[in-house]
Amino acid sequence: MPLVTLSMGAVHYTACGDGPPILLLHANPGDGRDFEAVIPALARDFRVLALDWPGFGQSPLPPHPDTVTVSQLTDVVREFLAALALPPAVIVGHSVGGNVAVRLASALPAAVRALVLVSPGGFTPHGLVTRAFCRAQGSQFSLSPRLFAALYLRRHTPVTTAMRDRAAGEQAIPERVALSRALWRSFGRPESDVRSAARNVRAPTLLLFGRQDLVIPARRDGREAARCLPAARFTVLPGGHAPFAEVPERFLSELQPFLSALDGTP
Repeated sequence: MPLVTLSMGAVHYTACGDGPPILLLHANPGDGRDFEAVIPALARDFRVLALDWPGFGQSPLPPHPDTVTVSQLTDVVREFLAALALPPAVIVGHSVGGNVAVRLASALPAAVRALVLVSPGGFTPHGLVTRAFCRAQGSQFSLSPRLFAALYLRRHTPVTTAMRDRAAGEQAIPERVALSRALWRSFGRPESDVRSAARNVRAPTLLLFGRQDLVIPARRDGREAARCLPAARFTVLPGGHAPFAEVPERFLSELQPFLSALDGTP
């Protein structure tokens, strides 16, 4: 079981394939297994690394799970890339992972070859409703992981079934619920807004959103992300919040040509 020890503690990851690195960053809740439907195809041309955030998947809980912020997860990725001495990587960031990917590409452009942002968090124009939702999700009144997964996964596949099972099981233990709530509270604060950081991104970027996503809607957040990243390719896919698990073939049909084109990118 590959583990690397960082400032927040040990972090688990899986690795397969050979070639340039592509790093997969999952949502809250979730873990690296969420990408299982697309990893084999990517591993034919890339060294695919799927990280489990501290306290998620097979990564041990951090010392204070109820205080974790999105900024700390950005430090995790920065330290992870340095610990493995990786060359510039393609970063595939889903939801909170997309927020981290934008931050990294803005602050450390030399580490990022390209960005693939899948329903990324941090582009939401906040109002009373969105802030209230973040506060509720960060409190004792939050939706259970099982109910939340039922809300954002709109298609049934073997991978989404496994995601639902994990949401109802291992992700529902009190310590992990506390961690999830802490990240939701973090998203309700101004520092989690990545719209300004996105304007500094120079890496080639692919934006992918789910048409039926009720959590990060394409019509609102997708359009805002496209406005902040005008050079990015913006595509709306069928399904909900996790198109790589819900419609993997369609997801790969957008991702693989984007990755192939990087060979001609300075």
